[in-house]
Amino acid sequence: MLTVLVADDEKSMREFLEIMLSREGYDVVTTASAEEAIEVVTSRSIDLVITDINMPKATGMAVLKSSMEFDPEVPVIMITAFGSADTAVEAMKMGAYDYITKPFKVDEIKLVVSKALERRRDKEEIRRLKEEVVQSYSLGDLLGRSEQMVNIFRLIKKVAVSNSTVLITGESGTGKELVAKAIHYLSNRKDRPIISINCGAMPEQLLESEMFGYQKGAFTGANADKKGLLEVSDGGTFFFDEVGEAPISVQVKMLRVLQEREFKRVGGVKDIKVDIRVIAATNQNLEKLIEDGLFREDLYYRLNIIPIHIPPLRERREDIPLLVNRFVEKFVVSNAKAGMSISNDAMRLLENYHWRGNVRELENVIERAIVLATGTRIEPENLPDEIKLSGVDIRNGTMTIPDEGVDLEEMLSGLEKEYLTKALEAAGGKKKQAAKLVKLSFRSFRYKLAKYGIGGSSGDGEDE
Repeated sequence: MLTVLVADDEKSMREFLEIMLSREGYDVVTTASAEEAIEVVTSRSIDLVITDINMPKATGMAVLKSSMEFDPEVPVIMITAFGSADTAVEAMKMGAYDYITKPFKVDEIKLVVSKALERRRDKEEIRRLKEEVVQSYSLGDLLGRSEQMVNIFRLIKKVAVSNSTVLITGESGTGKELVAKAIHYLSNRKDRPIISINCGAMPEQLLESEMFGYQKGAFTGANADKKGLLEVSDGGTFFFDEVGEAPISVQVKMLRVLQEREFKRVGGVKDIKVDIRVIAATNQNLEKLIEDGLFREDLYYRLNIIPIHIPPLRERREDIPLLVNRFVEKFVVSNAKAGMSISNDAMRLLENYHWRGNVRELENVIERAIVLATGTRIEPENLPDEIKLSGVDIRNGTMTIPDEGVDLEEMLSGLEKEYLTKALEAAGGKKKQAAKLVKLSFRSFRYKLAKYGIGGSSGDGEDE
């Protein structure tokens, strides 16, 4: 039953409206003053407000203002005396849905009330549908409408309810840590901590002491017992980030944690039991590391119970507009640039770009563009040169030079780097084959890869 508030200092008008609206099936609340009406609209759920404009002390305009501030979606109908049209128009400008003039006909107010409530229902339905769309395209801070990301969302929801170990793979910047957090916060461990450690961010000894803790006297400077991060995460989730960077000595201890859920502190003799969910992530090919003797095969199989691979952004370009709009919303707030949007031309350039740094690179580009933009929209000139160049078709003569000019050397370097990267991808990482694709000698190709820091070392078994 929808609730209607009637505010009028005339008792006969209140009673008339209460009887008439009750017969229409509404729950009616009446007040004899604006002060009482304001108290009602700010303390309980109301679907529609009908208020007289002219009341002693506070007026119906005060009721309108309070209602709009508390819940702008609640329609407000103003009752005004004949000849007070100016006040009614002012109320409409403030956000009132409509007004009726005394004396009015019963059918007239029934129609206005019905339309007002119908409009409220429509707004609520639109908001509900928008929320459903957002939910179907997001999971926590993860965002995407591509088939790949929707499938990942479904997998995360299934995995979260279990305690199985998860291995998340994907290039840097794709959002592996966000996947780990989504799994944790959808699980029954959500009220306990999720603790992470980056296996490639610290030396071997420090990594061990941070992860497993240590006993007093275990090494110089160990003046007291210290809990490791594994103990701190007891009852929650432990996230091994960049697990492919873990030294072999640490991998041996990690294996025992996975098998037994126990470990010893550095310098300790007592086994410490922990109840943890383990999630690991890497941007490396662990199977290749196993072949090279850099990663334990038994640890790999213990980690790879449930694999989740996040595709690079260039393979799910339909997600780019969604991500761009999210980052625009985020950075217009932090940079106090409310009302900013992105032009269609700028969006097309972003959709066409290669995004070697994936979502993280896109986020950085949007933040930079918002800081540099002088108008109310992000335009192509606010984007880095390499992104602007990605949308230029030189053969069709669509290249233009903006008023501020271009850094030709930087743009050409960006274009060269882009083609080298694409050639490597097309050749499956084989440098000789990639060199042929871009009509370069193998020597020149290797030189350029080294110059731009592409493709890692040249030790891929291909001799000059």
